[in-house]
Amino acid sequence: MGPCGAARPARGEVDALRPCAVRWLGRRPYVPVWRAMQAFTDGRGPETGDELWLVEHEPVFTLGQAGRPEHVLAPGDIPVLPVDRGGQVTYHGPGQLVAYPLLDLRRLGIGVKALVERIEQAVIDTCAAAGIATVRREGAPGVYTADGAKIAALGLRVRRGCSFHGLAFNVDMDLEPFQRINPCGYAGQPVTMLAAHGGPAGLRTVAELLVPRLSSHLGLRPAWQDGAIPGL
Repeated sequence: MGPCGAARPARGEVDALRPCAVRWLGRRPYVPVWRAMQAFTDGRGPETGDELWLVEHEPVFTLGQAGRPEHVLAPGDIPVLPVDRGGQVTYHGPGQLVAYPLLDLRRLGIGVKALVERIEQAVIDTCAAAGIATVRREGAPGVYTADGAKIAALGLRVRRGCSFHGLAFNVDMDLEPFQRINPCGYAGQPVTMLAAHGGPAGLRTVAELLVPRLSSHLGLRPAWQDGAIPGL
């Protein structure tokens, strides 16, 4: 069995999965990681391997391509940054696990809708491993607790068949900044986190729960990597 009772695939099944480099970036400002994602995506070729970057950002509001400035209510001292992902406004800050799947979707044989659903399911499975029941909501990407509070947000971009941006998973953080915006464009949308429901509070612990589930749903074989990323 794998972590938390998850079934471990047979050796032949593992060998058939595409490798994916998993990189733990620690705490980083948003802009350098964003620029590095763009550079990686623009510079990749047909044989470039897939990667998953895991990071904790300094406080920032990001406004997606569909974002409307009026959904930023009172940002105060937190910067607001228009970015090239889909979606509306969200908040990133310490205590939130951000996962950026940098994937060649054509090579994996999946579309954007399937990518969103598989990321959501990986989060649902991760929450279930921590004893927390969560669901997806039709027409509102992300993952929600049974009482409707949002615990994870998604915002993706696909360029030349390759994905970047990704998932923001609230683990153990100050949720007050979400009151300064309409999260993902929804006024009054409640927001929650794993720790508030008795889940693990450590980002690395949650990452080690999430990565195998995300990799399984995407048909990837994760390999944790060391070493610097160009531009970071």
